[in-house]
Amino acid sequence: MTGYHRTALRPLLSCRGIALQHSPGDEKYESKTLPSIGQMTDLIHTEKELVQSLREYIRAEEYKLAAVKNWASKLDALTQVSTSDPEGYLAHPVNAYKLMKRLNTEWPELESLVLQNPSDGFVANMSVHRQYFPDAEDQTGAAKALMRLQDTYQLDSEAFSKGKLPGVHSNAELTVDDCFDMGKTAYNDADYYHAVLWFQQSLKQLDGGEEAVVSKAEILDYLSYSVYQMGDLPRAVELTRRLVAVDPSHERAGGNLRYFELLLSKQLNEMNQAYQPASEESIQLGTYTRPKDHLPEREAYEALCRGEGVQMTKARQSRLFCRYQDGNRNPRLLLKPMKEEDEWDNPHIVRYLEMLSDIEIEKIKELAKPRLARATVRDPKTGVLTTANYRVSKSAWLEGEEDVVIDRVNQRIEDITGLTVETAELLQVANYGVGGQYEPHFDFSRKDEPDAFKRLGTGNRMATFLNYMSDVEAGGATVFPDFGAVIWPRKGTAVFWYNLFRSGEGDYRTRHAACPVLVGSKWVSNKWIHERGQEFRRPCGLTEVD
Repeated sequence: MTGYHRTALRPLLSCRGIALQHSPGDEKYESKTLPSIGQMTDLIHTEKELVQSLREYIRAEEYKLAAVKNWASKLDALTQVSTSDPEGYLAHPVNAYKLMKRLNTEWPELESLVLQNPSDGFVANMSVHRQYFPDAEDQTGAAKALMRLQDTYQLDSEAFSKGKLPGVHSNAELTVDDCFDMGKTAYNDADYYHAVLWFQQSLKQLDGGEEAVVSKAEILDYLSYSVYQMGDLPRAVELTRRLVAVDPSHERAGGNLRYFELLLSKQLNEMNQAYQPASEESIQLGTYTRPKDHLPEREAYEALCRGEGVQMTKARQSRLFCRYQDGNRNPRLLLKPMKEEDEWDNPHIVRYLEMLSDIEIEKIKELAKPRLARATVRDPKTGVLTTANYRVSKSAWLEGEEDVVIDRVNQRIEDITGLTVETAELLQVANYGVGGQYEPHFDFSRKDEPDAFKRLGTGNRMATFLNYMSDVEAGGATVFPDFGAVIWPRKGTAVFWYNLFRSGEGDYRTRHAACPVLVGSKWVSNKWIHERGQEFRRPCGLTEVD
């Protein structure tokens, strides 16, 4: 290469040495939700079965090899004797007979043994299970889930690499190659912010002596270009110099180095500054600013997920109470009223304890598991359910007629709230796996989307009843960024709030989110209660915001 490049040459995406002529944006993946934890447990058992099948294949290969070795040893000793004096050996009629027998019978048997393929059973087993294996999009989704957790909970790449998550001790670690592949997932999406973090971690572990398939030159190639894309020219120059030192014949390094140096020189001249070597500190979380995205309340939402910025003052706490709720003397609740706790005063959010028993939870999960599919949201323009990148979970819808447990839960919700569930949506069951989330959203339809629930014919979503069907080890809170509330999952409990004022106007304060699950599995079920049929159960107030 001679002369300066008009632009730096970007490392080509590659699959272990096979160059693919792509550039940013050529290979975009729709954000695909991971299999639910419930579905992934099946994959764990599948993998165990495959390991068992692999061991059986190894034993068969070892048996075959031992038999062949035994034949070779016997025949080696025999041929040493026969070849020392062939005529004398064949002079004995038994030796002549056995030679005929060996060549006619025993050698063909050995040939059959060698031709046997013990791998057939293992390959057949693999073929049966392969249809259930995750695909490339699943792997990409898993990588993006880790990055989502990294952002939300402000975890550096090393914490993930060493399995050091808040309150969790684990031997789950990422290798140099794992970190490099994480970086490539981000790089493939032109997400250079995360690419830099993961390529840097890959390089750090490689420099620390860890063995890897990927070379230092390849990591430096990707890292230097990603840093350049983040606008850090001094560090791009420094990293590219390292690349040239490691691999002087690299096809892009020399040209890119000259290009970066030229840009840096122009930048310093324009700013009338002298050259300062790049910082020797490793790139880490906070070195670069994360690019803004579509979500205006991103920082507030993620802070609440970490338990920061909660607006629970002493004055507000003094207005929160607990009580027994008998559903306005509902016969089904008189002998055993519900335990009700205030979670927030205004808007009023309550939690019900012992809403679901363990038996009921397991039955609901049992009914839902076979039907879990990518969770959907209702398109505000068409009213049709569709998938969305901001909702990452698996869900299923259950009817009351399917099982007595579902019917009983629906009735209990009606008894507690005093609202009819005849016009409510089906019970939706959702499972949030690794990184599963639902970014800030409204449950009700706004004025600019009047047809969102038109197909249902039951009016807007008046209220939300949310059952927590599992505890979550870390993460997974329900947060309300507008007023700074955080509600943590507690198995068997449920929370309830109104999305609409009595007038039917939407309460925009109820915009909420399901934080990403950091560790564990989050199971919830919810009932969206609609307006129709509530006219006498929750009559209009005197003002628009009653």
